[in-house]
Parts: sequence; structure tokens; C-alpha cells
Amino acid sequence: MNILLLASAFNSLTQRVHAELRDRGHTVAVELALPGTPLPDIVRRHAPQLVVAPMLKTAIPEEVWTAHTCLVVHPGPVGDRGPSSLDWAIHEGVDQWGVTVLQADGEMDAGDVWACVPCRVPPVPKSELYRGEIADAALEAVLLAVERFAEETHVPRKQDVAPTADAPLRPRPYLDQSVRRIDWAEDSTQDVLRKLRAADSQPGVLDVLLGQEWYLHGGHPESVLRGRPGELLATRAGAVCRATKDGAVWIPELRPRRVPGQPSTYKLPAVMALGDLLPPLPDHALPLLPEVRHRTWTDIRYREDGNVGFLSFSFPGGAMSTEQCRRLLDAYREACERPTSVLVLGGERDFFSNGIHLGVIEAADDPAAESWANINAIDDLVEAVLTTTDRLVVAAVAGNAAAGGVMLALAADEVWCRSGAVLNPHYRLMGLYGSEYWTHTLPRKVGPATAERLMREALPVSSAGALRLGLVDRVVDCGPDAFAREVGGLAARLASLPATASRITAKKTELDRLESVTPLAGFREQELARMRRTFDDPDATYHSLRRSFVHKVRPVCTPPHLGPARVAQTGPTHSAADVTGTAPHGVSSRPNG
Repeated sequence: MNILLLASAFNSLTQRVHAELRDRGHTVAVELALPGTPLPDIVRRHAPQLVVAPMLKTAIPEEVWTAHTCLVVHPGPVGDRGPSSLDWAIHEGVDQWGVTVLQADGEMDAGDVWACVPCRVPPVPKSELYRGEIADAALEAVLLAVERFAEETHVPRKQDVAPTADAPLRPRPYLDQSVRRIDWAEDSTQDVLRKLRAADSQPGVLDVLLGQEWYLHGGHPESVLRGRPGELLATRAGAVCRATKDGAVWIPELRPRRVPGQPSTYKLPAVMALGDLLPPLPDHALPLLPEVRHRTWTDIRYREDGNVGFLSFSFPGGAMSTEQCRRLLDAYREACERPTSVLVLGGERDFFSNGIHLGVIEAADDPAAESWANINAIDDLVEAVLTTTDRLVVAAVAGNAAAGGVMLALAADEVWCRSGAVLNPHYRLMGLYGSEYWTHTLPRKVGPATAERLMREALPVSSAGALRLGLVDRVVDCGPDAFAREVGGLAARLASLPATASRITAKKTELDRLESVTPLAGFREQELARMRRTFDDPDATYHSLRRSFVHKVRPVCTPPHLGPARVAQTGPTHSAADVTGTAPHGVSSRPNG
């Protein structure tokens, strides 16, 4: 079927729907609903059999929905309406929610229902919920709706006119800052966390801190530290700890309020954002490999279960700054000192990694120098994984990964990917050639021709598609909450296999052979030479694309690579002329509406 996706951004859900529909043999194109875009004319040119809107913040024009069946994904159960569906669900503390696919008509969220799938609401941030349970339910609902449409016999059901217990029919308003506001003297820790989670990753919670207005992003409970409500107590891993009336919370990122007439602001690690405003505070850094008894927040954790070590990490938005890469490398080296035969590397629920931290780079006094430091830091980490020969390393990809994050996973002996993850193994949409030893690992996994195609097309790959290509070795079919448990069982089984010891022995032999023929250092040097030229060239498209990405500048048109499948291109695959849009791992962090 010829399907057109209409979206406000090519975000994580749009990418997943795009990849999954293509997996099923549909021809899929994407059009971004941008200001001034003549959508009726554009849709007419595509001549789609069906229009699907996975994430759309504006109404579909009547001229479009009267001419085509348009299925809109709403992140709420039947009867829920409004632009802040997930925000309200988390703000009100519900534990069950759902996703509805409805037909566009003259009233927002009021059309006939084609499919509705329920889902749980665990106590996680909104963007993590959106990429996890909501995305799983949305994908199931979209596939069901597309199947029903193709049958040509299904009659969608109308939404009830009168409210019921199952369909409250509540057109709720935008959840603004007057409702999100935190009263540090009165709100409990749980209330504060609920408000922070409901505002993640946009718009954040507007607050006053050290005499200035900031948007607070992210929130994690602290188990020990206490102080006067609203007081800053400590720092850790770039985050600040702030006291509540009955506890404290860690806030990883801050964003200054935009000044009228000035460029848009963006999130940064809280300590970096505050800069000289931050008073002297104790740094409550935990040991690199904290024991399980530490119940407080940290972005890097280690635990052991028999012969298996688990090194988990979770960085906001999946971005890894120079400092984060170095801390993770230190932790990795310590984990490799432990007497285990299998080491599992990865987060437990959300992002695996999206590569270098473009926000920190943009904020640096010398972005070119920080780009260079960041790419070398992540290369050091990837090299450590590639040269580990005394145990098997498993990359556990719980959530989305992109660019250098995909290559970090490919450095492991095996890549286990959750069924809901989306991979973007390419760099060119940020104007970069790429590093992280991709010229060694990617062709080795999928073959040179497929590696060239993935880099050229710059399209998202589903977990099932990645398995077929050989990009990953195993797909773990489970929900976000079950992934860590499933991986734990699989890793224990791997460690117990008699063949594991011989595989470990063979790793040293294979690395010695590789070093004698094509040393790893050669791949790194060749990649970094290309990257260095880009970083040091002030006119390179990387700098303008990075700036647009960080400041969330909307594209002027839909990038041409998002159109339907085209004849394969020839010639260089990483020239500036090939740059067609912003990095996919950036837009993937935007929650729906």
C-alpha cells in the first residue's frame, strides 16, 4: 500500500512507524507539516492510498481529510482529547492509559475510532514513557488500523456523545506552567517528581533558581540528603540536588528562560548551565561501580550476578559528553577487573546512546575543540570494548540508538535489542563522516554494500529489520520494564554455556590476527582525519546543522531522503551536498505534543 506519513517532526514514533510499515512491504513517504506548507497540494502529488499521522500538532486541512482517509495517532484512550494528553496522565498519577488511532474530521481528537490499545503508565519521565509503553501501544494500534483499512470491510466506531467511565470525553487544555509550578515549601518529593516527569523533555518546569528563571528537566529521588525546601544541597555527575519539604530530588538538566529577541535556549547539564552562579557545594560522587545498596540516583551503575557483570548507564537524551564518555570508560575498565565471563553494557529501559553531546559542544567556548575532545573520548570507549579479550561483551540496546551510539553497540561481541528500539546507523544528516570505528564494525556486521546503503539512505531501522540485516544478533520481544530481566536471564545462560570459554579464547587470537593485517588504529586515524577537517572548517555544514539542531530550528521543507524509495545514488556518500536534514537522534527525543 502507498502510505503517506504526516508529522510535525520526524520524531521517535514517526521513525518507528516508518520503519515498521516498510518492513511489512508498504511504500512509505513522509511529509512534515511545516508553517506555510501547502499540504493539500503536497498530499495530492503523493496520491496516497492512506494517510497516517503518528505525531501531528496541527489540524489536517479539510481538503485533505475529505479526499483521503487520514488516521491520527492520539496518545490517550478513547474519549481523551487535547494537546497535553500524556502530561495530564502523569500529572494526575494514572497507572493505566492507552493510545487511540482515529479518523481525522472537523474536530480535533473527535473522529471515528479505528483502533485503541491500552498500556501501563510506570513512574518514568514523559519522554521515556512516550518512547516505551506509548510507542509500543501506538505501533500496535497503527498496524491494526492499517490492516483494517486494507480489508475494506471494517467500519470504524463513532466516539460516544455522552461521557462514560471508559470514555470520559474530556477535551482538556494545554497543561501550562501555572499548573506545573513547584511549591518547594509545600510539595512533597513525590509531587515534585510527578511534576518534573510530566514536563519531560518539553516544556520543563519553569522555576526560579539562584535569582534567575530556569526550566527544570528531569528528576530523580534522593534517599539521604536533606535540607531547607528549595535549597541546593550537592552535585553529582553534572546534576544538582535540591531539597523538598520531606526529602530531595536530583535535577540533571536546566534550560534558561528565553529572553525576548534572543535565540532559543537549550538544555545543558545543570552544573554547566549554572556556571559561576553555582555556590560551592559538596560533590556527592558515588564510587564508579556503586554497590546495589546505593538507592540514590546515579547515571552509571554496576552489579553482578554470578559470572555476569551488568554495567548500565542512562544519560539524558542519549547524548554522551566528553566527561560522560570518560566516566563510562573508567567504569568499564573497573568492570573488566571483575571476575566475570560476560559483561552486559547498556541501559535498562530507554536510550542506549546517540553519540556525542551536541548541546555541550554548542555551549563550549570553542565548539570545534570540544567536538574533537568528545569524538576522541567516545572513540576511546569504543576501542576499549573492541579490544576486550578476556570476556564476552554484550550490548543491551533497550531503547533507541543513533550514530556513534549504534557503533558503540557494534563494538560488542553480541548486540541484543529490544523489539521496540529504532536504530539510526548513520551520520550524514549532521554533516559528519563519522568515527567510533564504524568503517571497521559496520561492514563487518552487515557487509560493505549494506553498510554503504545504510549510510547513504540515512533512514531508521527497526529492531526486526536490524536483525535481518545482521546489525543486531538478537531481538528481545518484551515491554520496556521486562527488558533488563530478560537480558539478565539470557546473559546467565550465555555465561553457563561450555562454548563461551572457547569463544573468549578465540577473541584474543582474532584480535591479534586483525592487528597484523589491518590494525584498528588505522581505521581510527582515517576516520578522525575526516572528522578533524570538518570540525576545523568554520564553513562546514556540521556547524550550522548542529546549531539548528540544538536550537530546534525547524527545517524549511521536508528533507528529500524521507520521500518514497528512490533509485540508488552513486558517488560519494558523505559530502556536504548529501546533507538533507537534522540528526535523527535529536528529534527522536521530542514527546508528542
